[in-house]
Amino acid sequence: MFNTVRKALFAALFVGVAGPVFAADLAEPPVVEEAPPQAVYQEPVAEYGGWYIRGDVGYHWSKFGGSDYTTYGPTPPQLTGSFDTANLKGAFSVGGGVGYQINQHFRTDLTADWMFSSKFSGSTNGFCGVAQDPCTSSDSTSYSALLLLANAYVDIGTWHGVTPYVGAGIGGAWMKWDTLHNTDLDGSFEHSGGKGWRFAYALMAGASYCLTDRVKLDVGYRFSHINGGRMFDYASDSNVGPGYDHGISNHEVRGGLRYQFGRSDCAPAPEPYQPEPEPIYTK
Repeated sequence: MFNTVRKALFAALFVGVAGPVFAADLAEPPVVEEAPPQAVYQEPVAEYGGWYIRGDVGYHWSKFGGSDYTTYGPTPPQLTGSFDTANLKGAFSVGGGVGYQINQHFRTDLTADWMFSSKFSGSTNGFCGVAQDPCTSSDSTSYSALLLLANAYVDIGTWHGVTPYVGAGIGGAWMKWDTLHNTDLDGSFEHSGGKGWRFAYALMAGASYCLTDRVKLDVGYRFSHINGGRMFDYASDSNVGPGYDHGISNHEVRGGLRYQFGRSDCAPAPEPYQPEPEPIYTK
């Protein structure tokens, strides 16, 4: 009986000591971490737009819209006349402006262009001398103008760096006629030229080309019209005046540069997003 109890106590002691030793020898299972949820990526939207500045040079051909003037005789009624022939020569222009690219297809700007002197030559038919015989006079002068416009454009699209566009503008022109020289059989006469502000508008079409990611070459055509106004004043030695022109239309070819401060369609597209590979966990 005593031997049996002793053996049982010895067995219990052996299990209590050896159990933790055998348990420490067993390999613990690896800890598996759950992969973080994959972030949902949204393709960034290209932000076109921002301020830009521009500079342009051009050459315009002007078309005279006609005129009328008053000739004062010794007795009423007074006579109204007009130029029988009238021609304007072409001239250069230079200008600049500041604008804002609202989005990829729409922009606006304010421009100022100085139109250099365009020479005018014309003739009138009348009566000269004491006998009032029919005669023809020759007339010469020139005009220059400062054209101020608020413009809006539609950029149709961009293909291989080329962006065609159409546009329209509205504003005013400060126009100045030089002294009008009139010569006929009675002699030579001078009329002071008229000057002042007039209403003006324009229509444009052209295309731009990307030179860099911010600089564009702009080439186009512009039609502009300046309303009529005083052309020359009254001259007492000829008893003629004042005279008014009926407006001037201009056909102009233009070229210039635009510098975009914001992102333009010339900038390269952002690189596509490449998500990082998911980690691989091994046991």
